[in-house]
Amino acid sequence: MLLEAKTMEFVRSHGYPAPEIFEVSDDGCDLVMERIEGPTMVDAGAARPWNLPRFGRQLAELHRSLHDLPAPAWVRAAPCGSGDRLLHMDLHPLNVLIARSGPVVIDWTNAARGDPTVDVALTWVLIASGEIPAGRAKAALLRVGRKLLLDAFLKPFTADAVDENLAAVVDWKCTDSNMSSKEIERMRSMVTPVID
Repeated sequence: MLLEAKTMEFVRSHGYPAPEIFEVSDDGCDLVMERIEGPTMVDAGAARPWNLPRFGRQLAELHRSLHDLPAPAWVRAAPCGSGDRLLHMDLHPLNVLIARSGPVVIDWTNAARGDPTVDVALTWVLIASGEIPAGRAKAALLRVGRKLLLDAFLKPFTADAVDENLAAVVDWKCTDSNMSSKEIERMRSMVTPVID
């Protein structure tokens, strides 16, 4: 938690929207931070789906402004790719709260140093492969919403640069024990060519 707190303090000192840290226990196991009022980007998008393209653009801007920052010395290297930029490594709509002041990024435990396209590719993989728990009609609508969000998110980035790291990101993320077998199958399908 100490590294997470240091990272949040670092990004806040550069004007990036993250919760303020009030206290870290002496043993580094407890963290007291600012309470952010507001829904996640997922919940806000479900309540007002017409905002999904705007949320996709906001998510892209959160990536771009974070990647403008050089990674501090205490941040570990990303599991794939190489570079010197600060990466969140979990910057998807569930980790963005929509506060009155605007979006705020939470959950900095995976922050790393590396190539910004790795961070973008990881967000793409997580959004595209995530479970959609719903009935058939609702699931179809949610898939349309996910596509609107993803299209707006990916538009500002160079596709070739992101694609270059996609396979490595998928290989790494498929080793995550938190991913379901269906999510892993969907991730693998993003990099496996379809043979007719």
